[in-house]
Amino acid sequence: MSNAYDLIVIGGGPGGYVAAIRAAQLGMKTACVEMRPTLGGTCLNVGCIPSKALLHASERYAEMGEHMQAWGIEADGVSLDLRKMMTKKDDVVAGLTGGIAGLFKKNKVDWLQGRGEIVAPGKVSIDGGEPIETANILIATGSEVTPLPGINIDEERIVSSTGALELSEVPSEMVVIGGGVIGLELGSVWMRLGANVTVIEFQEMLLPGMDTDVRKEFKKILTKQGMSFRMGQKVTSAEVSDTGVALSVEPAVGGASETLTADVVLSAVGRRPYTQGLGLDALGVAVDARGFIDVDHNYQTNVPGIFAIGDVIKGPMLAHKAEEDGVVAVERLAGQLPHVDYNLVPGIVYTAPEVASVGATEDQLKADGISYRVGKFPFLANSRARAVGHTDGFVKMLADATTDKVLGVHIVGHDAGTMIHECAAVMEFGGSSEDIARTCHGHPTLNEAIKEAALAVDKRPIHI
Repeated sequence: MSNAYDLIVIGGGPGGYVAAIRAAQLGMKTACVEMRPTLGGTCLNVGCIPSKALLHASERYAEMGEHMQAWGIEADGVSLDLRKMMTKKDDVVAGLTGGIAGLFKKNKVDWLQGRGEIVAPGKVSIDGGEPIETANILIATGSEVTPLPGINIDEERIVSSTGALELSEVPSEMVVIGGGVIGLELGSVWMRLGANVTVIEFQEMLLPGMDTDVRKEFKKILTKQGMSFRMGQKVTSAEVSDTGVALSVEPAVGGASETLTADVVLSAVGRRPYTQGLGLDALGVAVDARGFIDVDHNYQTNVPGIFAIGDVIKGPMLAHKAEEDGVVAVERLAGQLPHVDYNLVPGIVYTAPEVASVGATEDQLKADGISYRVGKFPFLANSRARAVGHTDGFVKMLADATTDKVLGVHIVGHDAGTMIHECAAVMEFGGSSEDIARTCHGHPTLNEAIKEAALAVDKRPIHI
């Protein structure tokens, strides 16, 4: 019997749907299995996109109430219609999910709705139905919220990131468990809309994995905005009542417990690979102790013909990383030889100001014994930042002390997530800080701070 498909992709998130489209472009007869009624995965439906919509809306709301007054713009009686804001967010999501369905039709990718299970190499069953034959299978099922012992998520009083995107009213008191990207982004949304937000973080600094200077500066900025922090502490239990949640909190190293109360608690301690129901155990697909699927340089598992990408394999759990995985995996399947440089995957926190990073942190360079030079430039000294009133933060550039090759760039500041890509492009080509310093930057722009940081690597900044 001939195969029905050249490739079946299980999972219609950023990694899966991009891989399916690219495979179809390469001439493969392709299908994508997705159990949700809409495509786009966690990112588009209940993650990246709706959260960014609310981050944008809440930032505009906060600006009308505070920031614009300094410019003589008085907006009396600014009020919040939360239901309308949520409807707009849902409209954005619906438009984009529909757009992916349209791209599937354009590229002749078959969308098979339902839960996929690999019943044997080359055979995929949808919702327990008759197996569909395929030459290759690509697992792109993404990740799920990591549970926290003693914390039972009900998506009403104790919510995950999904529930935090659907609250029907602004809580008076919100506690966020976890000082990572998700917790700080969604905590920022509700803080701007009027909630008192307290973040409980197990470590002594926010944003694990980011550069230490960035982590320190960002905490100062968020504290100034009104966010409260309890660092080096852990939540051991939560008791839900009709009026709220009582949390037991104690030092991470152990010690006396105390009780915190909140209307809503957001559990944001991380995500883990989602491989439930795929049949991996029966197939003998190798996974590590944390549940990540082991793959080789072609993204193939130990079982021939079964591949995996995105959040189910090692690496940063980011939508854009999953997309790159997907493209490279199917291009290699087609006989091409592309690659992904995982050292140059940008990481972005979409708060206000934003945080963005690419390459090595100073801590990593020290640990690896690499000799380097540092250039920093504050946005307070940038003309455009002063003109628009976004002077918080800085650009920090790390370059090899011998070759001047840019090794890492870290930005805290307005629109940092856009600015970081200039640096990523230079680093992709092995560029130096001198290359950036000698590149003419338009004036006045925020990107001039990148040029000045590059100049500062050689101790010759102009504007500080």
